[in-house]
Amino acid sequence: MAQRRALVVRGGWEGHQPVKATELFLPFLERSGYAVRVEESTEIYADAAEMAETDLVVQCMTMSQITRDQVAGLSAAVIAGTGFTGWHGGIVDSFRASSDYLHLVGGQFATHPGLAPCERHGGEEDNFLPHTVRVTDLGREHPITAGIEDFDLVTEQYWVLHDDLIDVLAVITHPTQAWHPWHRPVTSPAIWTRRWGAGRIVVTTPGHSLDVLEHPGVRTVIERGMVWATRTASAS
Repeated sequence: MAQRRALVVRGGWEGHQPVKATELFLPFLERSGYAVRVEESTEIYADAAEMAETDLVVQCMTMSQITRDQVAGLSAAVIAGTGFTGWHGGIVDSFRASSDYLHLVGGQFATHPGLAPCERHGGEEDNFLPHTVRVTDLGREHPITAGIEDFDLVTEQYWVLHDDLIDVLAVITHPTQAWHPWHRPVTSPAIWTRRWGAGRIVVTTPGHSLDVLEHPGVRTVIERGMVWATRTASAS
């Protein structure tokens, strides 16, 4: 069997530490038998020959810009069977101006509610809220999340806008608070998969900082998601 090829694409907003964050997972990929290539921009997405030989794309590229040719190349690769995965803003707060990218991923970061105004001090911790990641019934049977119990985090809690073509493996709930404009609790997907053509997509929304990525539940989901998303024999 030919060695599987993983492409790690990283960059964008430095607050998500794209280099250090992706470095956490390179040893796992290498131990799992992948030949790993790391790129610091999305230019490679427009290289059809390289993308056709790529079995898995791991993206950590918050905000940033992408060209039409690049997003078309990424989408074509996924449709042809290349897996696509990532976490937090590196996949669901990427390329805000590209509706084609949003259509590919199936969900987009909208906000992360914060603490009460009187408790804020102007730092990123203003948006760190205690919350529970709850595995769905589907998630309890899925190979990415099977055996993982609900777990608690204190970090950014992503509110995600999404469509119906995602398979939700875990959710979080935003409660109502006196300082918020919404009037009932809102549940957002926290972990989901998406079938797109012959390709598989996995999104994990926790992952704002290195300590969150090292949480056993989060790290396990991301690593299993990489394996599950990888091009399958039927898509070769």
